[in-house]
Amino acid sequence: MRHRIAVVGSGPGGLTFARVLHRHGYPVAVLERDPDPDARPPGGTLDLHEGLGQPALDKAGLLAEFQALSRPEGQAMRILETDGTVLRDWRAGPDDRANPEIDRGQLRDLLLGSLDVQWDRGVGQVVPGTRDGVLVHFADGRQETFDLVVGADGAWSRTRPAVSSVTPHYAGVTYVETSLDDVDTRHPDLARLIGDGSVAVYGVNRALVAQRNSGGHVKVYAQFRAPLDWHTGLDLADVEAVRSSLLALFDGWAAPVLDLLRHATAFVHRPLYVLPVSHTWTHVPGVTLLGDAAHLMPPLGAGANLAMLEGAELAESIASATGPGALDEAVRAFEEQMWARASRWAKITTAGLERLVSPDPAEALALFDQVQPS
Repeated sequence: MRHRIAVVGSGPGGLTFARVLHRHGYPVAVLERDPDPDARPPGGTLDLHEGLGQPALDKAGLLAEFQALSRPEGQAMRILETDGTVLRDWRAGPDDRANPEIDRGQLRDLLLGSLDVQWDRGVGQVVPGTRDGVLVHFADGRQETFDLVVGADGAWSRTRPAVSSVTPHYAGVTYVETSLDDVDTRHPDLARLIGDGSVAVYGVNRALVAQRNSGGHVKVYAQFRAPLDWHTGLDLADVEAVRSSLLALFDGWAAPVLDLLRHATAFVHRPLYVLPVSHTWTHVPGVTLLGDAAHLMPPLGAGANLAMLEGAELAESIASATGPGALDEAVRAFEEQMWARASRWAKITTAGLERLVSPDPAEALALFDQVQPS
């Protein structure tokens, strides 16, 4: 018997889930609110860990294609003092496959492949326990029932209320994201400053991080501790006003570092929200969550990796489930495994954020010394 299965959200976790099920011959409805794949910028670059994201791609039959697209050199990491002094400079070897980088857009296209995504299908509400299964209310007023709905719809999940009343809370740290294009040609000094991977500068309760993407594109993140309403009186749509505010926040830092902000073209406000470190719920037949919908944590390299591995594992469990009640048993077992692993990573990333955006910048350097190869 083939179950009616839907996954809400076409991020890395949802698409990995769908690809692995598809590989096993199981149809799955991918429900995505965006009208098409290019409706929003795909975001920056991801490092896919050899123990998390890469095994997920292997389960999807996409590991070789990923390796052809990924950038092992993107694992390079340079840390500067606020005066521009180089404190650490880690380089990645050409055969280092521990955490190679890939642009989110490239990963999305790789995972999409021939999947039949239902675009412009925003979900308004998920209602379990109806006579015909789990009822999905769509934003356009339509309804459809499924045997299993998997919420892979991110921080502000519309699926989560079906299993949990918990909502994300502000972590006390804000990112302001900006970018530079064609950096090697237009800003060669900054290209050399950033190197092949990332450059980070840590000060008191603030940091500047620049991360190279493919094609000469660089993402820059100003990170700082502040109340959620820190921008009161500041028009976040006024590029020059935001730039001036950030330059004042990082006043006194080395001129080449501040050029990351001076040459930027637009700014996006991204306050960090998280779910409780050990977020669980009482199992609800027919509905489950994965990725940020289940365990939103600080963005320190684990979130997408966990979502992809969870999607792959859940799909494999479903594909091997046979007999009455087997689907629900597979989901229950998946949740228990996910909660334990996600809790460990949430503790790691929460502690990491405390050290990276800290009153003592030496904490950030010490953290990198622990995690980077000697």
